[in-house]
Amino acid sequence: MKKIVISGAMILAASSAYAAVTSTGLAGTFSNGVSVITAPATNVVSNVVPVAAAAVDAIEPVAGAISVGLKPGQGQLPRLASNFNTRPLLVPSWGVGEVPRSNRPEVIGAFRFTCSAGQLRYDDPIVFPGQPGKSHLHQFYGNLSADAYSTYGSLRLKGDSTCGNMLNRSAYWMPAMLDGKGHVVRPDYVTVYYKRLPETSPECQISGKACVALPRGMRYIFGYDMATGKGGHFYFNCDGPTAKPGHYPDIVEAGKNCPVGNRLGVVITAPDCWDGKQLNSSNHRNHVGYTAYNDRGQLICPKDKPYIIPVFTMAAWFTVDENLDKSGQWSPGTSTWSLSSDKMPGMPMMRPGSTMHADWMGAWDDDVMKMWMDNCINKLLSCNGGDLGNRWQMKERPGFSWKANPRLVDVPAV
Repeated sequence: MKKIVISGAMILAASSAYAAVTSTGLAGTFSNGVSVITAPATNVVSNVVPVAAAAVDAIEPVAGAISVGLKPGQGQLPRLASNFNTRPLLVPSWGVGEVPRSNRPEVIGAFRFTCSAGQLRYDDPIVFPGQPGKSHLHQFYGNLSADAYSTYGSLRLKGDSTCGNMLNRSAYWMPAMLDGKGHVVRPDYVTVYYKRLPETSPECQISGKACVALPRGMRYIFGYDMATGKGGHFYFNCDGPTAKPGHYPDIVEAGKNCPVGNRLGVVITAPDCWDGKQLNSSNHRNHVGYTAYNDRGQLICPKDKPYIIPVFTMAAWFTVDENLDKSGQWSPGTSTWSLSSDKMPGMPMMRPGSTMHADWMGAWDDDVMKMWMDNCINKLLSCNGGDLGNRWQMKERPGFSWKANPRLVDVPAV
């Protein structure tokens, strides 16, 4: 078996590259023990101990976060066990139950996997819930059932996933990449990299109040804010044999350094701080935030968002063709690649790539998320390819490829 290791640096650079009637939980007693990304297809895992769904209160706090004064819909939503047999979707890591290496000298634990492109829809279940066709065109990853009507509950109970397998039914989406010739450019692959300080790290009490898990039912938007015209936490890059890698602010600058035969990447990082209570907010951003350096060089959460949550970086990589302008110059009317959000009805065309943003609605299998949190994150491991850090790995979805096929599709009608 050939193993391909994707490191955090590669994601930042890749840079410089079933629905069963009953549910079976995953064991919390796997032996403890990178990397991507396709997990080996092996026999069904045996000796997985079922975990009974625990009774939960109507209002459940996240351990370590705010626990008093919560109202319905705050803290986290009740547990929803997977409604399919989870056991066949785990395999011994890398075919032999391999133990991931330590992520030291880094001070964070890492959990990484890859996704393929999913559905294209003019939907946004966070901004326009229940209103299909109202959004600009989005490229979805993860849960294949995600649409305008999606909620935490619906995602947990239906849909295959392009991010490993159904153990991760979360939905990730971003503006579609357009080639200026009537096509959507589908990414060859997408890397997702979750990281956080171990919960026992003293840095948790320096950066905020505590390091906590992702709450069930959380959703948010990050990157460029269409309402305020402000944004950040993303960049474009180029990877390949004749590429000039870098942190470019938009497609125009990246294209100048990304000849045909290379891959253009867009890399965006989600928030890492939370208020400890709200699962959403009126603008879908104010309940979360980002650490920033103080005058002593310490990464600190905003005072009103003092709980450190696992942050993920998502990087989508697109094969470059002749339709990407390489001049480094742009004016409205230039034919080149752009994001679907760069041209909105009633608004002038924005500089290509400048409106980059992404959305996330979590819907992990609880037991699997606990595995990568307990092992990869809290034991400071470097887990890749859906390796859960306990000698088990998420089985890769059949048909995974490092190249999009088809790479171009027609822009769908609204």
